[in-house]
Amino acid sequence: MRFQEHYRKTFVSYLEEKTSTKEPINLYTPISYILGLGGKRLRPILTLMTAEIFGTEYSKALDAALAIEIFHNFSLVHDDIMDDAPLRRGEATVHEKWDINTGILSGDAMLISAYQLFENYDSNTFRKLATLFSTTALQVCEGQQYDIDFETRDDVIIPEYLKMIEYKTAVLLAAAMKMGGIIANASIKNQDSVYEFGKNLGIAFQLQDDYLDVFGDPATFGKQTGGDIIENKKTILYLLAIKQGKAEERKELFDLYSIQPKDPAEKVGSIKEIFHSTDAVGQTKSMITSYTDNAFKVLESLDISVDKKELLRTFGENLMERKV
Repeated sequence: MRFQEHYRKTFVSYLEEKTSTKEPINLYTPISYILGLGGKRLRPILTLMTAEIFGTEYSKALDAALAIEIFHNFSLVHDDIMDDAPLRRGEATVHEKWDINTGILSGDAMLISAYQLFENYDSNTFRKLATLFSTTALQVCEGQQYDIDFETRDDVIIPEYLKMIEYKTAVLLAAAMKMGGIIANASIKNQDSVYEFGKNLGIAFQLQDDYLDVFGDPATFGKQTGGDIIENKKTILYLLAIKQGKAEERKELFDLYSIQPKDPAEKVGSIKEIFHSTDAVGQTKSMITSYTDNAFKVLESLDISVDKKELLRTFGENLMERKV
């Protein structure tokens, strides 16, 4: 999508312009490092696109877009520490390349830097952006805690899981879009509607991520599939299989998710078969479609032109057709 690439290039240029390594070097070098590792830049693109859709020059939203991207990467730095993850986007994580203390402190500085960027707006816009950001940041933390709690629970139910991914993933995507609306001084109704659009699309995005982790093509997904299974993560596929499976299938799943074999290929293969036989795969795809459709229904309530609605619809369709 050419318009999306245009936003991405503009944002990356702005990110590079604003990201500088200064004293103390050991605080700011890790920040430059994590922000330079790339990624989809999905959230800042949405901020810029939404501002323009609501009739404002997208350049006015660059600081808010940067705040969203810095916060997102801050959360990744701290998540990687909690998960003891060695790699992020194919490169060493901050705490591996430096140390845990550096990861914690540089992450803290990123969070503060994100807030500082809202100071570049007038007082009324600042207040609205900061209020939304604070609510969203706390929800992301709550989602992370739910995710941690679920690791040691065997009684997680699907509504709990959906709430977890809403908080951990979807609300930040939704806030990115609403910020564009705030900067464009869109009506409250439009701001709320575009938030709901982003939230539903964000949930669909995470459910699809669950699916692609197991059934994606390694050549396009960018990493070995089956990682969630190897780490015994209870994703939507697992929860649906437990809910819908026969007694023997549930027992086999419980057993397989309690072991860490030296060669995980057989384990991954067996679990994939259960995901198919219990129709967890089909149900997951249906849920992805349902949340995507919910997002598109919200579009009808937006007070924008038909061609702008189509722009958002096309973006959503492309996002859900992704292979990575």
